[in-house]
Amino acid sequence: MRVATWNVNSLAARLDKVLWWLDRAAPDVLLLQETKLADADAPVMALRIAGYELRHHGEGRWNGVAIASRVGIAAVVTNFGEPLPAARTPAVPDDEPFAEARMIAGVCAGITVVGIYAPNGRIVGSPFYRAKLAWYERLGRWLAETQDAGAAVVLGGDFNVAPADADVWDPRRAHGGTHVSGPERDAFTRLCGWGLVDAYRLHHREPDRYTWWDYRAGNFQRNEGMRIDHLLVTRPLAERVVWAEIDREARKGKPIPSDHAPVLIDIDGPGEALDPGWAGADERIALRRQARKAA
Repeated sequence: MRVATWNVNSLAARLDKVLWWLDRAAPDVLLLQETKLADADAPVMALRIAGYELRHHGEGRWNGVAIASRVGIAAVVTNFGEPLPAARTPAVPDDEPFAEARMIAGVCAGITVVGIYAPNGRIVGSPFYRAKLAWYERLGRWLAETQDAGAAVVLGGDFNVAPADADVWDPRRAHGGTHVSGPERDAFTRLCGWGLVDAYRLHHREPDRYTWWDYRAGNFQRNEGMRIDHLLVTRPLAERVVWAEIDREARKGKPIPSDHAPVLIDIDGPGEALDPGWAGADERIALRRQARKAA
């Protein structure tokens, strides 16, 4: 079984890219973030034609999460099982994460999958940052109250946290900002302490592997990014993960792709073979970095 996660940065704008990637990678379950759609506008029929059932939790312009599955979806939960309240400041994203569509869960072929789109946090110490930490506290409490660390659970999505300096292209430049601060990394560590394992790091210890690159200044071409999208699995499931990858190729091409790349894991057996594009890019990335330093 192949499980993947991808922040698509607007499902409406990237639908053709998503359909292309479903054909390319053939995941059994795809967790989607930042769909930026209301539920009524979710492309249910397009996904159905592609062979996937789509369950969507959205609010419109901002946020939005979904599960696409070709192995069924049962027992769907959104927003930690609570009704999504009306936002007090609907024109401002990230300040009211409990009124924003950021969490969806379901059971797919016997595995509980939980898709999240964590708040960005914007500036360390800001109200947005404090809201991000509160949201992570709620996520941890929901896991402890409703899930079993001894069962098969995948927690995946855009965490907006780079858990270690190895997950940032230049830690010195990143320190002092969000995504790498101590409290954010502590929140990630607490999730792992509940009983989750970083599935990508089970199979990859090499540096310079990221899931997000800013659109500006050729950051993708120089591989100046962060690994902030993750698939965490419970320990019993970790023993069944046989492969993990970040598909760099999905971050390329036209129309403009998402600024995130998908993360994939195979459980119990290998899925569709694909070349994620890292080996061919490493030399070009090194040359671009050298040229920038010399300039």
